[in-house]
Amino acid sequence: MGSRFGKLFSLTTFGESHGGGVGVVVDGCPARLPIQVEELQHDLNRRRPGQSILTTPRAEADVVEILSGVFEGHTLGTPIGLLVRNQDARASAYEPMKDIYRPSHADYTTEAKYGIRNWQGGGRASARETIGRVAAGAIARKLLKHIADIEVLAWVQSVQDIAGEIDPGQVTLAEVEASPTRCPDPQAAARMFQRIDEARRNQDSLGGVVQCVARRVPAGLGEPVFDKLEADLAHALMSLPASKGFEIGSGFAGSLLSGSQHNDAFIPGPDGRPRTRTNRSGGVQGGISNGEDIVLRIAFKPTATISQPQETVDTSNRAVQLEAQGRHDPCVLPRAVPMVEAMVCLVLVDHLLRQRGQDILPRSR
Repeated sequence: MGSRFGKLFSLTTFGESHGGGVGVVVDGCPARLPIQVEELQHDLNRRRPGQSILTTPRAEADVVEILSGVFEGHTLGTPIGLLVRNQDARASAYEPMKDIYRPSHADYTTEAKYGIRNWQGGGRASARETIGRVAAGAIARKLLKHIADIEVLAWVQSVQDIAGEIDPGQVTLAEVEASPTRCPDPQAAARMFQRIDEARRNQDSLGGVVQCVARRVPAGLGEPVFDKLEADLAHALMSLPASKGFEIGSGFAGSLLSGSQHNDAFIPGPDGRPRTRTNRSGGVQGGISNGEDIVLRIAFKPTATISQPQETVDTSNRAVQLEAQGRHDPCVLPRAVPMVEAMVCLVLVDHLLRQRGQDILPRSR
């Protein structure tokens, strides 16, 4: 099962949504990085359930325990083990559905692959698995800041057809966190809140788009051909639960422009390095960062679990009607924001360490 991610800075997540707990083992983090459990907990608090009426009411504090790899507030350079114990698991709530394939879930496909599945919730396909990613991403975030002053920030750009007007170069964390929707445009956030709450009351769900910016990323990160920076970012973000689309820079809209309209003209930079007048490339050219802000978007489908009656089949291939019961988000977008940030941090720190490892000989200029 593909539970490992990264090359130099790597992580392996473990656990199921209704098991004893979930967690992650992080390997490749350099020694002597100052890190406190509160820094990990901060990002996990942004991901946890029960934050508002827009999220699942599952009562989980998601308190993280550091099992290994950190001593007296510093990393040891050894594997870092992190664990979050499940406190409010209700596996019995899923027993009536254990022989039913829930629409747009991983029930059927998991059983088709392995011949067995944990029917207690989503198992490994549950968004609860992302706890390990977010905890590991918090370590990666600290390392990015410590080494290169890189900042990664995401927000809800749109819910259904409601889109915010947001400048990626200016948006702040305080603006993102000002609304439970995590949209920094107050007018759009108010409309999003009403739309999501309406879907919740109608026992339905909504999807949308999260946008993310990585600031002060140095030029030179990424590898040509198969390990292009945007390819690894797409891999990371499309591995998130409910993700259905990825764009960077101009994305699909760029296909409507001509080359003369789309090209980013180079201009002299104040630090002696070239800059680009525009950023339609989204901070990546030829698979390698160019020193501009990396700007990307990830689309999320509506939450698959809804309480309305739905047609489906059981494990004997008989047609049945499902009225799913349980606790779920009417829209995954607000809680997906820290997940997106985590995956971007993990990709960038891995490529930053790879670049530092290969760029060891003197340059001629």
